[in-house]
Amino acid sequence: MDLSALSYQKFVQFAVEETRRRTTLSPRPYQDNLKNLRAKDGNAALHTLSFQAPKIRHLRSLIIEGNAAMQVFDFAAFPEPTLDYPIFCANFFTTSTLSIVVLDLNPLHDVTLQRDYIEKYYRSLMLLYQKYAEFFPWGDKITSESLKFFSPIVIWCKYSSSLEKHETLYAAFKDYFKAWLVVMEQAVEVADKFQTVRNCEAQHKYLTWRAEKDPGHPLLKRLMGENLAREMVRRFLFEGVDSLGTKSFLDYYPEYLCEDGSVNRKRSIAGKGYRTRPWDAEGNFIGNHLS
Repeated sequence: MDLSALSYQKFVQFAVEETRRRTTLSPRPYQDNLKNLRAKDGNAALHTLSFQAPKIRHLRSLIIEGNAAMQVFDFAAFPEPTLDYPIFCANFFTTSTLSIVVLDLNPLHDVTLQRDYIEKYYRSLMLLYQKYAEFFPWGDKITSESLKFFSPIVIWCKYSSSLEKHETLYAAFKDYFKAWLVVMEQAVEVADKFQTVRNCEAQHKYLTWRAEKDPGHPLLKRLMGENLAREMVRRFLFEGVDSLGTKSFLDYYPEYLCEDGSVNRKRSIAGKGYRTRPWDAEGNFIGNHLS
């Protein structure tokens, strides 16, 4: 497939325009050196956008255009800590032959344990997932650690790249983002200060995991160098990891501690993963993990 005919720019344009229809978006200040970049070898361009809104702490987008080699789209929107609604997440990696897709409303709290959170936010969205299930079947193993950050409506898929599939993905992205915006509009701030603290810590835990274990980090290091890649990860992609809380990765995940005090580089310590979809059509967690 010729990637020159494929673009994720229209995904961002839709998301920004649709959000502006529903709330007031304001540009979010971030470092000028992260706005528009060329890769070290000059073969890829990186484009970023960053916004905030009354109920949205951070809405941001990263597109990497690697000419004929690859296209990357990393889009997320994070709620204010006074709200417990999910995080919107779209991570797409495309080459001429393969596309890897994660599209989800990432839960702020672990839905493998908290059924009340499923009932509050996901039960009514199961038809949305079912609309695209046949187009985007489960994409093989997900580690048990990573699964805690996914919801029953997650699209996790690997498939042969094609323009037809890209258009279907665009339709899914639009539907999922519009559903997230409805959830955002309906979200009500919690009056309980303890719940606000709990929401803030949950978001910080999520950011801490992604900042340390996100599989896209090696690509950023190769394109930008280690220092700039770290800045991109901590001050843009997962901004808040250094401000929403003081706990470290090892405070949240002590099982990753090595004898020398460093963080184990493995993405899974448990060594267990889910090779088939661990939720049924109603959104109930059924497990079925495989070592």
